Amino acid sequence: MAKAVRNRTVRPRPKPRAKTHGEGARRVGRFVAGLAALAIVIPVLQTAILKFAPPPITILMIQRLAEGKGMDMNWRPISQISPHLVESVVAAEDAGFCQHHGFDFDAMEKAAAANERHPGKVRGGSTISQQTAKNVFLWPGRDYVRKGLEAGYTVLIEAVWGKTRIMEMYLNVVEWGPGLYGAEAAAQKYFHVSAARLSPDQAARLAAILPSPLKWRAVHPGRYVAKRSARIGARALTVREDDLAACVSR
Repeated sequence: MAKAVRNRTVRPRPKPRAKTHGEGARRVGRFVAGLAALAIVIPVLQTAILKFAPPPITILMIQRLAEGKGMDMNWRPISQISPHLVESVVAAEDAGFCQHHGFDFDAMEKAAAANERHPGKVRGGSTISQQTAKNVFLWPGRDYVRKGLEAGYTVLIEAVWGKTRIMEMYLNVVEWGPGLYGAEAAAQKYFHVSAARLSPDQAARLAAILPSPLKWRAVHPGRYVAKRSARIGARALTVREDDLAACVSR
């Protein structure tokens, strides 16, 4: 006897729901929001960590290594760096370091006016805080993206680090010659002394070559650098007498 065939109703599978324009826009929105959150969280974390720890390396150091210039950097706390060097770099690079909150708008305006008058000779208006933000977190160059990021990091380090840590970081990572970074390496290389024992004249000569450390010499300097060193030395006396570096505690 033949088995009875049970009738089964075959239901069609539901078609996948087509993605609507609204869903696509929401996904893009979530992605953009995630990127924006990372853009905020990562710099804040970097800044918080480096408030207590020295940076192992910077983008400029990597670039110079790739160019075959080597790397010599010996971190020293601000208490082991001569106050003459602090006064000299304030005199040379940022006389208003203790007064501003990261940006010297008067210096920026003067630099912009000078660059318009002499397009072939670029004059910078960056503060020590801005230079530190660039040296620690970013790449060398003058593009607008880097300048925008530099401004953001400058605000962060002013708020999180404070002036003493900014100066300490600056004096430990700034380039002072081919593959030469920081006050200790520069003092040992050029004058065979520790950063703590730099004299006022030696400090002025180190500060004098900061704008062009791959070209200018701290030892046996040319006429221009020698005159620049003398001017910086005189200004450093004013910095000391007027307590213009008083915000840097030791």
